[in-house]
Amino acid sequence: MNTFSKLAVAAALIAMPSLGLAQEADVTPPNAEIGYILNTFMFLVCGFLVMWMGAGFSMLEAGLVRSKNVAMQSLKNVALFAIAGLMYYLVGYNLMYPGDAWTVTNILGAFGTAAMEPVGLADTETDLTYASVGSDFFFQLMFCATTASIVSGTLAERIKLWPFLIFTVILTGFIYPIQASWKWGGGFLDADFGFLDFAGSTVVHSVGGWAALAGALILGPRIGKYKDGRTVPMPGSNLTLATLGTFILWLGWFGFNGGSQLYMDTAANVADISRIFANTNTAAAGGAIAALIMTQLLYKKPDLTMVLNGALAGLVSITAEPLTPSLGAATLIGAVGGVLVVFVVPLLDKLKIDDVVGAIPVHLVCGIWGTIAVVLTNSDATLYGQLASIVIVGIFTFVVSAVIWFILKVTIGIRVPAEDEINGLDMAELGMEAYPEFSKG
Repeated sequence: MNTFSKLAVAAALIAMPSLGLAQEADVTPPNAEIGYILNTFMFLVCGFLVMWMGAGFSMLEAGLVRSKNVAMQSLKNVALFAIAGLMYYLVGYNLMYPGDAWTVTNILGAFGTAAMEPVGLADTETDLTYASVGSDFFFQLMFCATTASIVSGTLAERIKLWPFLIFTVILTGFIYPIQASWKWGGGFLDADFGFLDFAGSTVVHSVGGWAALAGALILGPRIGKYKDGRTVPMPGSNLTLATLGTFILWLGWFGFNGGSQLYMDTAANVADISRIFANTNTAAAGGAIAALIMTQLLYKKPDLTMVLNGALAGLVSITAEPLTPSLGAATLIGAVGGVLVVFVVPLLDKLKIDDVVGAIPVHLVCGIWGTIAVVLTNSDATLYGQLASIVIVGIFTFVVSAVIWFILKVTIGIRVPAEDEINGLDMAELGMEAYPEFSKG
C-alpha cells in the first residue's frame, strides 16, 4: 500500500465515527415527536388486540349455540364488525368526538365523516402531544364494534339476519357514539357528573347489555326453552370453541384496558399500562375462580360455561377502573363479578329472559358493578356521579333500543318462523350449514 492509500484509509477511519453520529442525529425525532410516535404505536397495537376480540366473540358464540345455528352466528359477527367500521366512519366518530363542534352542547356531537391527516402530514400542523387521527379512529372503532358483538349472542337462534343488521347500523352509528360522547367526548356526564369509566364498563359493556336486554324482551325466548315452569337446557355445540373464544377475549382485553391509558410517551404512562395489564389479568382470574368455586358448591360439579363467563365477568368488572386498584383489590372486584354471573344466569331464566350466551349477566350486570366499584379504589369518583351516569346511560340505551326493536318487529318482523327456528337458522336463513357432514339424510 503506497503512502497516498495509507493516508486515504486513515482519513476514512477518522471520519467514520462522525459520519455515524451525523446519520443518527438526522433520524432522531424531537422529543414531542417521539411521544407522538409512541402514542400512535400504542393505539395501533392495542387496536388490533381489541379487533381480535371479534374473533373471540365469534368463537364463544359459535361454541355456545347449537350446531344448526353456528354458521348464522359466524356471519353475524363478521357482518356486524364490517357495519361498525362503515358507520363509525360515516357518522359515529364525529358524533363521539366533536371537539368544539357540538350540535347540541355536551349532548349531541357533530355530524360528518371521519377524516385522517394527509399523507406524510403534508402541509399540516399536527398536535405532537397526542397521536395520529388515523390511529385514534382505528382504536375507538374497535370499542364500537365490541358493543354490537355483545348483542349478537343474547339474541341468537331465533332472530332474523337483516333486522339484526339494521339494528346494528343504528347501534354503531348513533346509540353507542352519542352516549359515549357524554363521557369520552367531554359531554355532560364528564363535565357535570364527574363520571369515571376508564375503559368502558358502562360506555361499552352495559350499553351492549341494555340493547341486548331490550331485544330479548321484545323477541321472546327460544321455542321450548321454558316449559311447564322449568328451564330446559339447550347445550352449546362446541365447548372447545367457547373456551378458545374466552381466551381470545382475555388476550384482547389487555389492548382494551391498556390502550385506554391513551398515552405511552413517558415512563409513568408505561408503568401505568403495565399495572393495568396486571390488574386486568388478575380480575379475570378472580372471576373464573369465584365461578368455579360457586358452581361446585351450588351444583356439586363445576360448570365450564359458568367459569368461562366468570372470567369474562371479571374482565368487565375491572374495565371501569383497571389502574388504581391493587392486585388484591382487582382480584376481589373480578371475583364479585364471577359470583354475580352464577346467580344472575338462573335469575334470568326464572324471569323467562332467554340469553343464549349469558351476555346480559356478564356485560350488563357486571358492567354496572364495575362502574360502582370505581368508588372503592379511586378517590376522584363519587357514588352519586357513578350511579346517576349508570341510570342515564341505561335509560337512554334501553328506551331507544326498545323503540327500534319494536319498530322492526311491527314492520319487517324480527323473529324467524317456528319451523325455521326448529330446523335451524343456518339452512333457513343462509342455506348452508357449519357442520354439513353431521346433518341428517
